[in-house]
Amino acid sequence: MDILGWRVFPLVSLLISFLLFYIKTFSKPSNSLCSLLPHDRYWIASRQIVTPQGVISGAVEVKGGSIASVVEGIYQHGQIIKGHVVDYGNAVIMPGLIDVHAHLDDPGRTEWEGFSSGTKAAAAGGITTLIDMPLNSEPSTVSVETLKLKVEAAEEKIYVDVGFWGGLVPENALNVSALDSLLKAGVLGLKSFMCPSGINDFPMTNSSHIKEGLHVLAKYKRPLLVHAEMQLDSEGYPKENDDINSARLYSTYLNTRPPSMEEAAIRELLEVTKHTRTSGSAEGSHLHIVHLSDSRASLNLVKEAKSRGDSITVETCPHYLAFSAEEIQDGDTRFKCSPPIRDAANRENLWHALTEGHIDMLSSDHSPTIPELKLFGEGNFLKAWGGISSLQYVLPVTWSYGKQYGITLNQLASWWSERPAKLAGQELKGAIVSGNHADIVVWEPNAEFELDENHTAYHKNPSISAYMGTRLSGKVLATFVRGNLVYKEGEHAPAACGVPILAK
Repeated sequence: MDILGWRVFPLVSLLISFLLFYIKTFSKPSNSLCSLLPHDRYWIASRQIVTPQGVISGAVEVKGGSIASVVEGIYQHGQIIKGHVVDYGNAVIMPGLIDVHAHLDDPGRTEWEGFSSGTKAAAAGGITTLIDMPLNSEPSTVSVETLKLKVEAAEEKIYVDVGFWGGLVPENALNVSALDSLLKAGVLGLKSFMCPSGINDFPMTNSSHIKEGLHVLAKYKRPLLVHAEMQLDSEGYPKENDDINSARLYSTYLNTRPPSMEEAAIRELLEVTKHTRTSGSAEGSHLHIVHLSDSRASLNLVKEAKSRGDSITVETCPHYLAFSAEEIQDGDTRFKCSPPIRDAANRENLWHALTEGHIDMLSSDHSPTIPELKLFGEGNFLKAWGGISSLQYVLPVTWSYGKQYGITLNQLASWWSERPAKLAGQELKGAIVSGNHADIVVWEPNAEFELDENHTAYHKNPSISAYMGTRLSGKVLATFVRGNLVYKEGEHAPAACGVPILAK
């Protein structure tokens, strides 16, 4: 060996020793039951990583549950990454979905859903954070005591992170102390109904209640979410005891909840949101309209309010984008929800409003029940429970139906991650950037599957879902929550290690 070789050899040995120390120190296996991947520090690589700056080819470094770095160009330049690497090739790496509108029905109605089954379904669908609605559980989350019951019910049962909305109801709306206590206890915001909710301990609110709620919320800079339908003069509307043949027609149900109900509610709400503008008495508060169905007059009111500077956002749901009234068969009560699925032209308008930015985000409004309450044998749309069961399917549904409208991966991340994170006040979620929680979904956009009885569903009572019988594109390969690989192609982590999210 020449003199140069003798000089280089010690340097090479030193570099190898350092590399072995690096790997041993920073990529040591973990015995945690929270993850299917036994490493605390690792990289995930792909040719399609969705970042706020666009889709890149590269790798995401995960360390201690957070994103340590995002590196571009490893495939093109042969860049060497130190440590454990999971290479997903051409699959998409995207921020985990944040569903701000889900009913997990726990405690009290776990035969409908429950934290364990609901968050397993969420993980299998690429959802890394759920914000649980305050009703359909028993009791509803309208006080510090009922929030405590909710949080206790979630302990060691959640596979993804779960936050909680509180309820704004007549009982607490005019009681500043009660609302203060509920918000201080950690709810991320409040939710109210402008029509009967169907749940006895969650009665509807009026504009006075909403105005008072906004005043209190302004101090905490947290949102008020509103189910915006108002009962109008019901003369001539079909009734529950009407002829059973008429009640089997979807058009009968559709006529009970016309677009004018949404329009009237939003018009009244916007009189209240005048106070959210600069120097208004409720400045700092924010109004969020949930599950918009009417893409005509109601949406136009929202657009006008935004142009005036009102602090307002609006969501719609995949079922309004996937289905139309013309396609719903008589007696098929799987499709009943409120507000209702409207005609095909309305659906087209919703897609345009979403892609043009007038609708801010998407949510599942996962609202399951037991099959008996769907009245499949009777097929009575007027009496059946209303709600679409969808938690596990929202990513492939949005992608499958949205491809014809040219939707992009960055739009998906905006609708399902970035904007929902902002609404829920989750600054460390919603984007693949250094410092954020390593909440990530890996999925294959071109993989197709039939949603039938052979498809593994993790939420309860999968037969009630309106999506059964459809063919979808977009298979979830892996879901990471705070760096833990909680789901991988049909397998969940042994332990449920999601974190309850309470506002501070």
